[in-house]
Formats: sequence, structure tokens, C-alpha cells
Amino acid sequence: MRTPTTKYASIVMMLEDILQLYRIESTVLVQRYIKARTKRARRRIVEQARQYNIINKVPRQLDHLDRLIHLTDVDCIDNLQMDRNTFGKLCRILAGLGGLQIGKCLGIEEQVAIFVGVLAHHTKNRIVRFSFTRSGSTVSYYVNKVLGVVLSLHDILFSKPTPVPEDCNDHRWKWFEGCLGALDGTHINVLVNNSDKPWYRTRKGSIATNVLAVCDRDMQFVFILPGWEGSAGDSRVLRDAVSRQDSFRVPQGCYYLCDNAYANCNGFLTPYKGVRYHLKE
Repeated sequence: MRTPTTKYASIVMMLEDILQLYRIESTVLVQRYIKARTKRARRRIVEQARQYNIINKVPRQLDHLDRLIHLTDVDCIDNLQMDRNTFGKLCRILAGLGGLQIGKCLGIEEQVAIFVGVLAHHTKNRIVRFSFTRSGSTVSYYVNKVLGVVLSLHDILFSKPTPVPEDCNDHRWKWFEGCLGALDGTHINVLVNNSDKPWYRTRKGSIATNVLAVCDRDMQFVFILPGWEGSAGDSRVLRDAVSRQDSFRVPQGCYYLCDNAYANCNGFLTPYKGVRYHLKE
């Protein structure tokens, strides 16, 4: 946890960055005003300076962030899919273990809020830009920055699955002794070149990528393999996952549940395809 001295130093650094950006912005506006040839052009520059001035945007930015993550847990869950306590823990993990640093005029909380908001609601850049009163390039830069930190912490953030024990009392899992969780493929829409669209076209006609996702019994991610074309079959994607150098490994004697799109083999259990049967219970 940060000490008060470190916290105040970060605030001072942020204020210095704001003042520096304000000086740069003022210099650019003065140069544009001098080069303007007509009164109409100069009047437009002055109006834009009043509307988009960085000092005028700061109160709106702080107010939006405060309402987003500091108002109630319900609002925080609705917008970021997590409560305020979980959001604070995520910020501390990314800053303390991942090395996420305060950017120019953007604190850790705002960077993470932008990133999580994009993931939670598949929000477009222009919508986030308007909501947070930031430029589109700023939103794109910090989304990629936080994403890089999250990927660097995959060993910590990804769950470590445990098999179902023999004496399990959970009515959902007690029938699957040794099971680690479940896996399936999901199609995520993507933008590709026209020449590549036939490869990424799914059987439903959408242009997407086939992503393999593996979860434990608590619906926490264990393994993810993105990048395959939407036309690729689920079994082919799984075969690639287990044959890579950094392959998806299933411990001996354990298995994952999957649907009929996959092969019933060692480490993977698919639904029974023969005559219907019923458990005694």
C-alpha cells in the first residue's frame, strides 16, 4: 500500500503534467491565432479554446470517475462488472505487481476503469472518448497499456484449478470426480481484410475469430487461445492448444467437460452419445 508521501508525490507529478500540457496547449493556440488570416477563423479558435480547454475538462473528468467507482457498489457493478472493493484490489495488483504507473493526467483508477469498461460492455472508442472526456488516441493508448500489464500477470490472475474430490457434496459436481472444469469455443467478431474474410466467416455468416476458453468450476479462466479463424472447427483449435510448445496441459487422472464438438479422449469428457440413461437420483 502506498504511503502518504508517495501518494502526495504522485498528485504533485500529475498537477505538473497538467500544467505542462496547459502551457503547450496555450502555445499552440497562440500560434494558430496569430496565423489565422480572418476574424472568423480567429473567433472559431477562441470558441474551441473555451470549449475544449484542458482546465475546463478536468472537473468533468473527475466528476465522471467519482460517479463511476466511488458512488455505490450497484453503479460500479453495472458499469465495470465488479464492486468497488474488487476494483480497488485490481488497481493495487496492476500497480504493485504489474508496474502500472500514473500517466499524464490519468491516474491508475481512470486507466483501469477505461480498460474494464471497454471489456465489460464492448464499448467503442468514440463512446469511451465522450464519456471520459478524453481524446480517442488517449483512450486507445491506455487500453493497450493496461492490457499489456494484465497479460504480464497471467500467472497470478489466471486461476489454478483443483479436481473434484471423492467426498464432494456439491450436487452439481459430485458426479464428476477428478473434473477440473469445462471448456468451449466462442466466436468474437473481428475486422479483417476482404481477402481474409472467407477464412473468418462462421457457419452463421459473421466475420469472427474462434477463441478457446477454459474455466474452472467457479467460472474463472484457466486458459485462453485466441487467433484461430471463425471457420476453424472447435476440435481443431483444441488440438492446436494441446500440441503447442506452451501447450494446454491436463494433469494425469483429471479431465475437462466439453460438448460434442470435441473428441472424447484422455483429459476431455464429452456427453454420452449412445442410448439415453438416467442416474438413480
